[in-house]
Amino acid sequence: MNRVRVLAASDKFKGTLTAAQACAAIGHACWELGIDCTEMPMADGGEGTLDILGGANRRTTVTGPLGDPVVAEWRLSNGVAVIEMARASGLALVGGADGNDPVAASTQGTGELIDTALDFGAKKIIVCLGGSATTDGGYGALRAIGTPTRLKAVEFLVACDVDTLFVDAAEVFAPQKGATPAQVRLLTGRLERLAQVYRGEHGIDIASIPGSGAAGGLAGALAALGATLMPGFDIVAEETGFDEAVRDHDLVITGEGLLDETSFDGKVVGSVADYAREAGTAMLTVVGDIDPSLDRSLVRDVNAHSLTALHGREDSMQRTMKCLEETVTELLRGLRSNK
Repeated sequence: MNRVRVLAASDKFKGTLTAAQACAAIGHACWELGIDCTEMPMADGGEGTLDILGGANRRTTVTGPLGDPVVAEWRLSNGVAVIEMARASGLALVGGADGNDPVAASTQGTGELIDTALDFGAKKIIVCLGGSATTDGGYGALRAIGTPTRLKAVEFLVACDVDTLFVDAAEVFAPQKGATPAQVRLLTGRLERLAQVYRGEHGIDIASIPGSGAAGGLAGALAALGATLMPGFDIVAEETGFDEAVRDHDLVITGEGLLDETSFDGKVVGSVADYAREAGTAMLTVVGDIDPSLDRSLVRDVNAHSLTALHGREDSMQRTMKCLEETVTELLRGLRSNK
């Protein structure tokens, strides 16, 4: 067992641990047992992805979702720009759904960041979606990009982890952003009109593109400008070299706060499982809790273990990092004794 090479590739445990902290706990458990471990924090392309891809090294004042100026952090390194739209147009910036105006909320600030990245000479732009306050169909962003034709000269990727279509964005996501049923109908009508506008102006039928409804339709608007919509995890995997790493290790350990059905729909745990299965690499999953309604065959497939079940809810919430480290230690000892 001492010669086993472990890859720690965890997502965040939302509300308790960042992905880096989770991987550090796994790494420390390996170190205590004398096992080699590579820490590679992961994300699915939503909030937190900027940190996984190197962290912010730029700050730009842009127009927030409701028109107030916000200082948005983003990254530019070696010609690659990473923009997390939640930093410019996120729901958290307006205090959540209760502080939002779901009809007025705009993606203008995200467009301003894209425009700034172009001004700084970015050759590749990655826009990470998730956590948006907006259902403007990306119209604000498009208006803020001064010369959209410049995007034709760069590799333009959008990380999205949903298949929602453009005109369905309001019905699926707007209630989470504070929209009433009447506002959902209004926003849906607006998205239908924008789909026609984008088709006429850019010659692309975004309404039929899976994932175009992500971030209230921002994904569709960026697709109209030539962006490629990709599963967020795949973008992170490509940028971090995860595919090669999982093949070079004997065991990958992943985790997240709650294992449920969505974990297998483009999220980190399900995606790590896909890569590990393809590589023939063994896998362990340690999560905060497991949805009791989840198909148990899925739990077995990812070899999942719950901190709540092992340590109790209060301890697992208050001492998450320590509980994670102790659990991984015991699991690795178990593997060692079975050798």
